[in-house]
Amino acid sequence: MEEQLDSTGSGADGAAGDGHVETARRYYDLCSDFMLMGWGEALHFAPLSREESLEDSKTRHQRLMIEQLELRAGMTVLDIGCGVGGPMRRVATEAGVRVTGVNNSRVQLDRARTLDAAVGLEGSDYVECSFMDMSTIADATFDRGYAIESTCHAPDKVTAFAEIHRVLKPGALFWCQEMCLTDAFDPNDARHQAIQQELRRGIALKRIATFGEVNQDLESAGFEVIEGTDLATAPAPPLKGPTTPWYQPMAASQTTMISTLLGSSGGRRPRLWTTRLLEAAHVLPRGSTDVAALLLRTAQAYVDGGETGIFTPLYCVQARKPD
Repeated sequence: MEEQLDSTGSGADGAAGDGHVETARRYYDLCSDFMLMGWGEALHFAPLSREESLEDSKTRHQRLMIEQLELRAGMTVLDIGCGVGGPMRRVATEAGVRVTGVNNSRVQLDRARTLDAAVGLEGSDYVECSFMDMSTIADATFDRGYAIESTCHAPDKVTAFAEIHRVLKPGALFWCQEMCLTDAFDPNDARHQAIQQELRRGIALKRIATFGEVNQDLESAGFEVIEGTDLATAPAPPLKGPTTPWYQPMAASQTTMISTLLGSSGGRRPRLWTTRLLEAAHVLPRGSTDVAALLLRTAQAYVDGGETGIFTPLYCVQARKPD
């Protein structure tokens, strides 16, 4: 499993940009059902409130994005790396816009269409391609664009952002949520480096950028950066009451994939054995134990990255394509 998803550069897939695109696709093909079962249809992190459920926090976060994109009814919007379409469905229904989702995982696109049909949503468009090469989409097609924890997988962010810039209309707003190393990361600290390595392997990232690198790459691609904020440390209003660390669902008992399937840190190992038994009994598909084990390690890496303060999945940037 880990050889299949080697994104650190030590394996064949990590050695070249095209190979890493394929690595990221396989990651989501293999892990999406587990993620969907435990994390819900919106496969992203959000600033958390103690007075909200995880789903409520994600909904509030998506509405912040809708507000910052200044969406108006009738606009055309591109969701870059749309996952199974959770945010797409909210954006389409609440903002009254037409959303096109780009994804190179057919597994996720099939699930997205099924979930659309289940809620009676019609009119969403999906394009099966990598956001590194959206050549089937014409220049200056969309009024707005957003990328939620997707361009972090780009083997070359400038190329990814340039391709997004190409398909947006002049004056269009772009909003992205990036996984980043914070200023607390010390490249000379062995523990920091070990955590970064686990995160890269577990999330299928070729590298993890800093805040400044994300901004610079956006500007190199032609965008004007309006604002970039780590919402893990400076959560946006309107949060209700005291905040909760973004990684808390990975560390504590919650109704999520990590607790129900893998459990909190003290209970993950027994549940992993349960997964192995269910796989042996053909209740779960072949390979489920390997996927669960990968997610277990990744959950711990998220917690370690959050507790040390060296990693955040909540660097959110509002940018514009100049007129």
